[in-house]
Amino acid sequence: MSFLELRHISKSYGEGAAEVQALKNVDLFVDRGALVAVMGPSGSGKSTLLTIAGSLEEPSSGEVLIDGVGLSTMSRNDKARVRRRSIGYVFQDFNLLAGLTAAENVCLPLELDGLSTKRASAVGMAALEELGLADRAAHYPDELSGGERQRVSIARAIVGERHLLLADEPSGALDSTNGEAVMRMILAACKHGVAAVIVTHDAQLASWADRVVFLRDGQVVDQTLPPPTPEALLQESSHRRW
Repeated sequence: MSFLELRHISKSYGEGAAEVQALKNVDLFVDRGALVAVMGPSGSGKSTLLTIAGSLEEPSSGEVLIDGVGLSTMSRNDKARVRRRSIGYVFQDFNLLAGLTAAENVCLPLELDGLSTKRASAVGMAALEELGLADRAAHYPDELSGGERQRVSIARAIVGERHLLLADEPSGALDSTNGEAVMRMILAACKHGVAAVIVTHDAQLASWADRVVFLRDGQVVDQTLPPPTPEALLQESSHRRW
C-alpha cells in the first residue's frame, strides 16, 4: 500500500465565469522510501497538488489517503496532529518563525513531539551541520540569506519521525553545491522509509527522483523515470560486455 495516495483529485477556485480549475482528476501514489518529483510549467497545479497532499487545502473532489486513512474522515484536530507529527513541509516562502533562531526553528517540531530540549537541540544541530549552517544556528531568520533560510526550512522539515516530506522548490534559492547537500538529506530520509514529493522546475534536481510526474493545465500528462545521469551511463558501460 502506498503511504500517500491522491485519488481522482480535482480543485477549482471561484465560481461561474470566474472559475479556474487548478487540478483535474489527478492520481498520485507514493510508496514509503520513494522520492517523486513533480514538474510542469507555472500555473500547472504543482503547488496546489502539494498543499492538498499535506491537508493544508481541501480538494473540490477526490480523496487523499495518508497511510491508508482518508483525510476526509478525520476531524480538524486529527488532521492537525497528522500534519505536526507525520509531515515535513518545505515552503517556497520558508515559513520560519521570526522570533526564533535558526536552531530554535529546527528544534521546535521536535520539542512539540515531546523530545527533551537537550535531545532536540542535538538532533537539530546535527541537521544544521549537515547543511553547512552550524555557524548560523544562533542567528534569526532576518539575519540569514535567502539560501540559508531555505536550508533551515529543509532541516526543520526533515528532522524527527516524519513519514512524508513535501517540498516546494527545495533548491530554488540555493547554488548547486548546497542544492546537492539538500538532495542528499532528502534521499537519506527516503532510505529510512520517508515518502517524499518535491515540486521543481530543475531537471537536474528531478534526476535524483525515483519517478517524475509531469503536470500541464492541472492534469498528469506523463510519468517517467528520470534520464540516467552521465555517471550512471559510464558505470553501465563499464559493466557491459561488448
